[in-house]
Amino acid sequence: MDRDSLQGLLAEHAELESQLGDPDVHADAERARKLGRRYSELTPIVKTINELDAVREDLAAARELAREDPSFAEEVEQLDARVPQLESRLTELLLPRDPYDASDVVMEIKSGAGGEESALFAADLLQMYLRYAEHVGWKVVVLDATESDLGGYKDVTVSIKGGGDGPDGVWARLKYEGGVHRVQRVPTTESQGRIHTSAAGVLIYPEPEEVEVEVDPNDLRIDTFRSSGPGGQSVNTTDSAVRITHLPTGVVVSCQNEKSQLQNKARAMQVLQARLQAMAEEEEAAKTSDTRRSQVRTVDRSERVRTYNFPENRISDHRVNYKAYNLDQVLAGDLNGVLNALQEADRSERIAQQNAPTPGPGNAE
Repeated sequence: MDRDSLQGLLAEHAELESQLGDPDVHADAERARKLGRRYSELTPIVKTINELDAVREDLAAARELAREDPSFAEEVEQLDARVPQLESRLTELLLPRDPYDASDVVMEIKSGAGGEESALFAADLLQMYLRYAEHVGWKVVVLDATESDLGGYKDVTVSIKGGGDGPDGVWARLKYEGGVHRVQRVPTTESQGRIHTSAAGVLIYPEPEEVEVEVDPNDLRIDTFRSSGPGGQSVNTTDSAVRITHLPTGVVVSCQNEKSQLQNKARAMQVLQARLQAMAEEEEAAKTSDTRRSQVRTVDRSERVRTYNFPENRISDHRVNYKAYNLDQVLAGDLNGVLNALQEADRSERIAQQNAPTPGPGNAE
């Protein structure tokens, strides 16, 4: 990025700081939150720019002094080494961001092949994410769930909200979780102690504050039913739960967590719009010739992404060759190891793409 562009970021940061200091701005909570997030996003960039400028000035002064006093040579060497480090940090901070990194998410977990064992594994995955959310201070709300006979989940949909004003929200951390999660263990239903393999699917998509997709009411089928609890038993005497089917795509969204039918309908519509927007963006990306098919982000959600091996207490993420023997801790909510590995792989790839030569007459394929 050229110096004029950096100056533009510095000016924008200063303007945001001024606006956030205006009490009138905070009368609009939504506007204040957006400004605060952008300010938080720019702050580390501005600090690095200022630090780099200061080091360059100190380096120039130290070189001048070293011409007359050799004792400054060591300081020149130290400052000279810091310049590329800060330049590298600034390059990373200036990498294009995922526009939804600050977003909350909706997550769906569905049992797959494996019957009751798969449903029980889906419940284990849900508990893993619930415990991680608790560790980091996120709020999770179960929107809809269909339980199996043994207490697992045939499918469950949850909303995960971060609630912070920082540049990174839930999506920035969990966006790599979509795909097929495979488990290898002795099921509770297995009488002969044999290890079985089954799987559950995870679908996760951002819940942006502003949804661009418009839904034609004529494309919807809306059904109401009674909220159900464990074993499918009705827990409500009124038809307050809502199921919305988007006829053109076949997408079905249910919500039974809210107290009234109106609230459930509004919440289900919000989730439906977010999911349709995510689908539209993935379809558009698939059509674009320069689509980045990252090793940690693929359009194909059916890809097997991770294996949970209980006999070896091992977790393996197949996209980044991550392997650790702390599965018990991971299921207890300690997801930082695998999530960090995924984020680092994504960061490294984006840096490599940023530094890749632009195709031209001399290097065209």
